[in-house]
Amino acid sequence: MKTRYIFSMGQIQRKDNSIAFKNEKGWHYVPVEGVREIYFMNEVSLNTKFLDFAARAGIVLHFFNYHGGYSGTFYPKEHYISGRLKIAQVNAYNRYRLDIAKSIILAVAENLRFLLYHYYRHGKQELKAILDWLNYDIKNIVEKTTTIKQLLYVEGQMWIRFYDTFNSLLPLNFQMQARVKRPPNNPINALISFGNTLLYTKTISAIYQTHLDQSISFLHEPMESRFSLSLDLSEAFKPVVVFRTIFELINRRKIRVDDHFEKRLNYAILNREGKKIFIQAFESRLSSKFVHSKLKRNVSLEHAIKLDGYKLIKYLLNQDMFNPFSIKEKQ
Repeated sequence: MKTRYIFSMGQIQRKDNSIAFKNEKGWHYVPVEGVREIYFMNEVSLNTKFLDFAARAGIVLHFFNYHGGYSGTFYPKEHYISGRLKIAQVNAYNRYRLDIAKSIILAVAENLRFLLYHYYRHGKQELKAILDWLNYDIKNIVEKTTTIKQLLYVEGQMWIRFYDTFNSLLPLNFQMQARVKRPPNNPINALISFGNTLLYTKTISAIYQTHLDQSISFLHEPMESRFSLSLDLSEAFKPVVVFRTIFELINRRKIRVDDHFEKRLNYAILNREGKKIFIQAFESRLSSKFVHSKLKRNVSLEHAIKLDGYKLIKYLLNQDMFNPFSIKEKQ
């Protein structure tokens, strides 16, 4: 199993060549082979000996607090290092940043359109206006932008229009009103924040397996204390991974407000059972495979994130076209 989730409080340490975790039920042992990342969804105690063990095994550790908020990532010492690529990445930031950022926004628009078209075909005719906008107008709007600031405004408008469709797609108790992130203020905002954070951390793990520098991004501003390139590469996957998961869990009543959110916190945080249900559906979607239209072989959505890293590398080194993940690759 590549990914392990730990939901209970406890203690984790190295035991020979295994990961040993102790909670109220006793010790649990996991062989280190095959573990690529561990998600700690609750408070755990560990020591530097375990961190060294995880680093040498190439295991990425993601930490969340009790409320599901992302605390940070322990990132093993980079072993995929390329000075040539780093120079190319910096040069691309200086010379081609806007082009790369535009490619990301257009991929998001394409995948949002695909997601909404599914509901349009099943009777939601009120979605025609936004579908036409995403299909015909957004490309011209993006092409006319001349600065990152303008492009980010276009992206913001795209997401606002998308969120406005929730009134048609989701039941009343999952309506949004407005996107609120830190902290979320209602169930739908809680799901979006949780899903986006999971996807962000998955992208961190994927980029770790490439030679890309996590701190040099193109759409999002490169900043200290965050992996901004992961924010870039995760964008195109939000519609097909995060929002498809959210819509299906809600509309199939697998996630319910009264059962899967913390009532004492205004239903704005998933409870432990809610997190487990969401993560199971999220992992299932990431592991689902499709026949890649160009590669002509089965590829999982999770592997497609890594492939986007390789696409970016080819662009940086060879000036090949950089086309972030599009749902068309599944067709």
